[in-house]
Amino acid sequence: MDMWQAFRNSTLKEGNAPQATILYDKFHIMTHLGEAMDKVRRREYARLSGSDRRFIKGQRYTLLSRWGNLTADGRGALKLLFKANRRLHKAYLLQESFGHLWDYQRPIWARRFFHQWREALRWQRLEPFENFAWMVAVHWDGIEAYCHEENKVPLGFVEGLNNKIRAIQRQAYGYRDEEYFRLKILTFRLPKL
Repeated sequence: MDMWQAFRNSTLKEGNAPQATILYDKFHIMTHLGEAMDKVRRREYARLSGSDRRFIKGQRYTLLSRWGNLTADGRGALKLLFKANRRLHKAYLLQESFGHLWDYQRPIWARRFFHQWREALRWQRLEPFENFAWMVAVHWDGIEAYCHEENKVPLGFVEGLNNKIRAIQRQAYGYRDEEYFRLKILTFRLPKL
């Protein structure tokens, strides 16, 4: 689920699924990290003036891309940017390294990795990253749950399933029987007779 507190409260409410293990969506967490990176980029652009800005201008999507997904031109542009701006270089390295969190199979190792990542952030003066680290720490139980093998589900499939249920729900406007709605959700993937 998304990290919105209302989702968590509703799920854990008595009568819903109080025994459920909360698993926060990796995509949403990485989106928050991308937003932190973009805030650092904008702050650096605002801090600089004149010709110093030319290295940052037009690099938003390059900075938000993973190194392995960049073209040769993108890598060259980033190398030039990193020589010109150390803070963006540090922020990019922190962003890249955070992705390793999802590879851990044991929660204790994931927690150790996160503490080391947070320590590396300590003296960097990257406030958006510090805010991101605080958010991750607050929601750690739902992130840590991702380390368990049984929780490594393809979340794209889950997101697609939720979208399909919302579409059925829109079509079900006016249904008075909750059981009929439940059956519609359970049978939408069956072949037509």
